[in-house]
Amino acid sequence: MKIDQYRVPGVSCQHCVAAVTEEVSKLAGVERVQVNLDNKLVTVEHGDSVAPASIIAAIKEAGYEEVAPVA
Repeated sequence: MKIDQYRVPGVSCQHCVAAVTEEVSKLAGVERVQVNLDNKLVTVEHGDSVAPASIIAAIKEAGYEEVAPVA
C-alpha cells in the first residue's frame, strides 16, 4: 500500500471534501481518501496499480484545477 499527498488550494468546505473523496474513490485500487481543509492536503492510500496522474485527474474532475503532488 502506498500513501501519496496532493496540495489542493481550492478545497475549503465539506462540499469540497465530498466532491474530491467521491471522484478519487472511484479509482480502482484506492483504499482511502482523506481531505484536510486546514492545510489543503488530500491524502490517498492506494495500491501500486494506481498512478499519481490518475489521482490528479480525478481531483481535477472534481473541479480543482490547481493540484500539486507533495514530495
